Amino acid sequence: MTPEEQELVMGLAVGLGDGPTRTLDEVLAHFGESDGGALALRLLRDAMERQDADDVEMALIVHGAADASVEEFLEPLIELFPAEWHREHEDIVSMLGELHSPKTVPTLVLATRWVPEHLDFDENRALAVKAIWALGAIPSAEAREALEGLRDDENEVIRENAVKQLERRGEL
Repeated sequence: MTPEEQELVMGLAVGLGDGPTRTLDEVLAHFGESDGGALALRLLRDAMERQDADDVEMALIVHGAADASVEEFLEPLIELFPAEWHREHEDIVSMLGELHSPKTVPTLVLATRWVPEHLDFDENRALAVKAIWALGAIPSAEAREALEGLRDDENEVIRENAVKQLERRGEL
């Protein structure tokens, strides 16, 4: 993506106290697309191929602006999550959490155990907490087993959140 295209996409983002400065239709027209989800997926795959962290962010902004389904993004997001070269780990976990799919369990478990370098400062383990809450919303034995495994984690934040999710599910 060119810097001008990134600026165009950034116009879709909502800033602090500011609304978007661009419309999805403007962005779609520029890229010659009629479907925001299709554009977001194309941009995401291209960013992954080039390992371009900024363009991953742009693809996720388009996805959000288009209010696109996450279903089509499942496989690319699972593939993208463990890559160190981007900064969208929390957004990916949030998107995967929307699916309530057992297919996401291994990636969500990884998100509870692994801390990307850019999140190393976070003692509250926000990434892990998001993943635990996403696991709690998945109605499967795999998710329950994952939460049970996290119940004994050495990290207090992870333990407490796993217990909360098991309690919420009525499984403790």
